[in-house]
Amino acid sequence: MRLTCGWLLAGAVIGVCPVQAADKPRLTLEQKADKARIDSQRLEQAQLEKARQAAKASAAREERIMQRASTSEWEAKQKQKAQDQFDERETREQRYLREAKEAAAKERQIPISQ
Repeated sequence: MRLTCGWLLAGAVIGVCPVQAADKPRLTLEQKADKARIDSQRLEQAQLEKARQAAKASAAREERIMQRASTSEWEAKQKQKAQDQFDERETREQRYLREAKEAAAKERQIPISQ
């Protein structure tokens, strides 16, 4: 039986196949550093893009919230209508109170029945 690259079952020893080493060229330190630099730049660019998207989403969300928070025309009309009704009720109550005071101040005469 011929063993290929991989695990040796009996001794749990890892064997390295010379074919694998030939398939994957060894990089020099300078090449590894260049590759790491490129990977780092790609990662940084990806993070910057995510940050830009998050900032844009935050700005859009903030704008939606501000639009909801600002008083709309309908709300302003409703508030004015409620204030007008309150003022009308208050003046009506004042009128009723004035009329009641006037009525109390009048001398009452009991009609004589014949």
